[in-house]
Amino acid sequence: MSSVGTPDPNSGWLSEEELAETRRRLPLLYVEAIPVRVDGLGRVTEVGMLLRASLEGAITRTLVSGRVMYGETLRDALFRHLEKDLGPMAFPLLPASPVPFNVAEFFPWPSDSKFTDARQHAVALAYVVPVTGTCEPRQDALELTWMTPAEAVSPSISADMEGGRGALVRAALASVGVLP
Repeated sequence: MSSVGTPDPNSGWLSEEELAETRRRLPLLYVEAIPVRVDGLGRVTEVGMLLRASLEGAITRTLVSGRVMYGETLRDALFRHLEKDLGPMAFPLLPASPVPFNVAEFFPWPSDSKFTDARQHAVALAYVVPVTGTCEPRQDALELTWMTPAEAVSPSISADMEGGRGALVRAALASVGVLP
């Protein structure tokens, strides 16, 4: 029996202090999802990006992203973050295979990787996920913007993406045959 205020040791969640300590010592596993709209032949017609204000007050674009919790499958983590970030009526079509199109390694310092995250060293499994429903952005997002693939990889949009995620969007669209 646990007392009030004591976290469930099997919950998969970390307290803020435990998370900060873990981030200082270990790479964390994340999933990144690039939400897309597809036509009847399965060709990507639009890419969804979240617009949000950073803690520093900058306006940035980002993707659906989040940690994989202890004991959670990749599919469950993807679904949880898509529902949290896009709303319960987004109706994502999760990939049949848990194999990502890309494995992105984020470092808190400049490195050979294209990706950075000032908080931590993280490894993200990245997926292209078609969405068929109505999307309502998460609470900390200002909006969800749908754009054409060409707009999504434009230099101005890529420059607005946090942590080098513009390169991830480009790789996503190349993986589904939209870009050479």
